[in-house]
Amino acid sequence: MDAATKIAAAHGEMSFSRPTDDTLLVRLSGSWKMQDKLPSHTEVEQQVASGPRVKRVAFDTQGITAWDSGLVTFLLKILTQNTQNQIETDQAGLPEGVRRLLALATAVPEREGAARKAVRIPLLVRVGKGTIAAVEEAKGMLAFLGEALLVFLTFLRGKARFRRSDLFLIIQESGANALGIVTLISFLVGLILAFMGGIQLRQFAAEIFVANLVGLGMIREMAPIMTGIIMAGRTGAAFAAQLGTMQVNEEIDALKVLGLSPMEFLVLPRMLALVLMMPLLTLYADLVSILGGLVVAQGFGISATEYVIQTMKAVHLHDLAFGLFKSAVFGVIVAISGCLRGIQCGRSAQAVGEATTSAVVMSIVLIITLDGIFAVVADVLGL
Repeated sequence: MDAATKIAAAHGEMSFSRPTDDTLLVRLSGSWKMQDKLPSHTEVEQQVASGPRVKRVAFDTQGITAWDSGLVTFLLKILTQNTQNQIETDQAGLPEGVRRLLALATAVPEREGAARKAVRIPLLVRVGKGTIAAVEEAKGMLAFLGEALLVFLTFLRGKARFRRSDLFLIIQESGANALGIVTLISFLVGLILAFMGGIQLRQFAAEIFVANLVGLGMIREMAPIMTGIIMAGRTGAAFAAQLGTMQVNEEIDALKVLGLSPMEFLVLPRMLALVLMMPLLTLYADLVSILGGLVVAQGFGISATEYVIQTMKAVHLHDLAFGLFKSAVFGVIVAISGCLRGIQCGRSAQAVGEATTSAVVMSIVLIITLDGIFAVVADVLGL
């Protein structure tokens, strides 16, 4: 049967004929490139399905003037469909380059299960996996905290091995270099706290107690929390990024090979730096925030002398000591979280970013949680 059906495209052309009842001859001509408007492979499927049963598909490509991967993709779809329908595909009429590309494309079969559709995981399964992951995470953090405690005890005995120059450098980076942002945030928080409190106290002609509000609020709560959050976003993230990059570059593995403990050489200096700097930064934040409250108090008719005297009456030494103690604990939390996530980091650039984000989130959550615990303990003890 030589009756031919012709399908024309803008550039590539395709026609069909049947030299025999069980053979379909596909003639291709014109330009078969990706940018051209090419016929669809479904037309071949329709021709195979119509008329007598087709057992063999052959090609005539003498009329093709140019081709690229568009032709290969077209033929590959036909080849796949013929294989599924158990139809022989005769590639003798195809250009030699096309035959080679088809051979490469079909040399390795698709791995079983590679194209599986996503299966929705049941809620209970997700909850169970999340719980198991949370338990494992808690165990890992407790283990890391225990190692950090042992390293700190080693430091107290004078046997810890780390470079003193690293400690001084980290102290500078996490202390003096952080004064700018601590100054800005503390001054603004003290100013806002005084302004909001002053508006309410003015209704009772008690503007003088703005000094009590700012002094106690900042020294006991706000200054340690704000400084801890600032250091978590600034220094804790830097610790995670530094150690994560060292993990990617296998520098931590090199330290282990040299017989140096990463906990002593990397974690201990960072932990000591934040334990030393956090109380000092918090004390500085207390002074700056009280100064911010003083600026607002001037607007409520309170003189600087009255403000300072009222602040001294409201704030006691144990309030200052309580705030500084919390800040030291928050410093440990920031250092531990940053170093833990850095050491647990994977070996890719994306893993470094995830470790940095996780370190900041963990630090902030733990700081807020511990502050709530401290508040309850302080109330029970009458502090």
